[in-house]
Amino acid sequence: MTTETLKRLNNAGDLDAMQSEALPKLAIRKDPSAQIYGGVTHHIMVCCDTGCTSSGARKILEAFEADLKEKGLDKTVDVVVIGCHGFCEMGPLIVVYPNDIYYVHLKPEDIPEIVDETVRNNRAVERLLYHDPESLKPIVHYKEIEFYAKQKRILLTNCGHINPESVSEYIANDGYKALAKALSQKDNTDGLLEEVKKSGLRGRGGGGFPTARKWELCRNAPGEKKYIICNADEGDPGAFMDRSLMEGDPHRLVEGMIIGGLIIGADEGYIYCRAEYPLAIRRLRNAISQAEALGLLGNDILGSGWSFHLHIKEGAGAFVCGEETALIHSIEGKRGMPTARPPFPAISGLWEKPTNNNNVETWANIPGIIRNGGDWYASYGTQGSKGTKVFALTGKVNNTGLAEVPMGITMREIIFNIAGGIQNGKKFKAVQIGGPSGGCLPDSMIDRPVDYESLIDAGAMMGSGGLVVVDEDTCMVDLARFFLSFTRDESCGKCTPCREGSTRMLNILTNICQGKGKPGDIELLEELARNIKLSSLCGLGQTCPNPILSTIRYFRHEYEAHIHERKCPAGQCVDLMNYWIDPEKCVGCGACKKICPVSAIDGYKKEPHIIDTKKCIKCGSCIDACRKTKAIFRK
Repeated sequence: MTTETLKRLNNAGDLDAMQSEALPKLAIRKDPSAQIYGGVTHHIMVCCDTGCTSSGARKILEAFEADLKEKGLDKTVDVVVIGCHGFCEMGPLIVVYPNDIYYVHLKPEDIPEIVDETVRNNRAVERLLYHDPESLKPIVHYKEIEFYAKQKRILLTNCGHINPESVSEYIANDGYKALAKALSQKDNTDGLLEEVKKSGLRGRGGGGFPTARKWELCRNAPGEKKYIICNADEGDPGAFMDRSLMEGDPHRLVEGMIIGGLIIGADEGYIYCRAEYPLAIRRLRNAISQAEALGLLGNDILGSGWSFHLHIKEGAGAFVCGEETALIHSIEGKRGMPTARPPFPAISGLWEKPTNNNNVETWANIPGIIRNGGDWYASYGTQGSKGTKVFALTGKVNNTGLAEVPMGITMREIIFNIAGGIQNGKKFKAVQIGGPSGGCLPDSMIDRPVDYESLIDAGAMMGSGGLVVVDEDTCMVDLARFFLSFTRDESCGKCTPCREGSTRMLNILTNICQGKGKPGDIELLEELARNIKLSSLCGLGQTCPNPILSTIRYFRHEYEAHIHERKCPAGQCVDLMNYWIDPEKCVGCGACKKICPVSAIDGYKKEPHIIDTKKCIKCGSCIDACRKTKAIFRK
């Protein structure tokens, strides 16, 4: 960035100069016929978020840099580090521009071929492309893949397309224009709040409270000093929406919080991010530093006379700190434990000052709403649930990853179009939505629209966006036990209903899974769950019974089978099953006998074998060894 550009930016708030400077650099990613800049002919975008890095993306990056240098192409090809591209199942992955050729499941030894064929000759390496699972045809451009084609990317529009550590690239994609617009109306923040109101944006952290109304409460609270907080703690198992947003587009969050501070009347903000997200924290610190250097954050922002400061507080990973009063105590240096409300944080929060708390996704929606208007955002979604929602797709689906979809889409479209259906041709059984505090929805609910009211009516909740799909082999009693064990362990222990009630429910569920269930246990679970929901101090305790209530509601027959028949219909509860060899199928190959770790299988060669159920530890290794004849069963 030139000194003159920085001067204009600081003194006049003119972002156009910086945008004009960066746009030619990014043009090659949007238009194959765009003029090259500085002799650069190609951009190689390497996804280096936490997910792809864990599968070897850094080695891919190093291999590109080394091979390009060896072949004398390092001056004409830019290798760009990007954040999450979304299709985590396909990592490590890259996109090569121009012609946006999309390569998946890469290994370092693949890189020389890509450089020779794609960089030098503009030809795709077919074997490294994504192949449609049904037709097996290679797909060159990622936008043609159903996983991407069915999405509506608003929040994720920059993720995977810009360098998250470059403020220039963010600005070139209209970054900080919303801030400039907001500052031009800083004497009429009522109008800005009205745009948020018109957008219909509701909190994306789980509760779904109208964002503008929440801001209004804090804005109108007495007192000159106010704070805003971003809850980036994200403790749900299987959830990584917030992490990916922070890693892939940190400036969007920063810009959203600056605008929020202006509208609410706060001059200071905190991003509360768990320390287990080191890459997100590093990129956030970098974004804050860059914004401060350009006068977009700090004192006298863009010469407007208004100041706002942003800090990062690293959390220790306690799930209960997702509750806003516990989070506030943690920022203050106290133990993260919730307190009774009222007073609500909007009246008395951080250091007893009016405080507004939203999650990453909520704040990140603000720049788009202010830049394009509330009506634009409200044009997506349903009457009561506007905009889009980002989901983390995990579990027994073919396509795991990050998907942004319009509110009102059906669960069937998400699971079978975007997520690619169930692994290994198994039957869909249920989806756990809303994290450990959410609920399980069965196959009969798969065509229900995904919005706040519809999910609550079905006994689930939107939550922060974790979506775990399970197949026919999943025991729903054991699934409820798993989620409850998580929330029980994460309980702060302050209130009796949550501390004792969750432990009591977990003991009952464990007994049922072990074949020790008794008549009346289902009714007792329902009674305990209702009482805990009504009397717990905070949201963790109030929602922890949801998985139990929803699985009893839709899968009561599985609970009854465990209790009355001492049988697990899914064949997963070890204490309720035995292994059996079908004598008509067994050919006496001895593969199971050789692999059994406790010598529980006996039999002569070429004759049917038998399993001693008293010795069997039910490890399942014999079933794996008998894949050819499939003579061994659980029953």
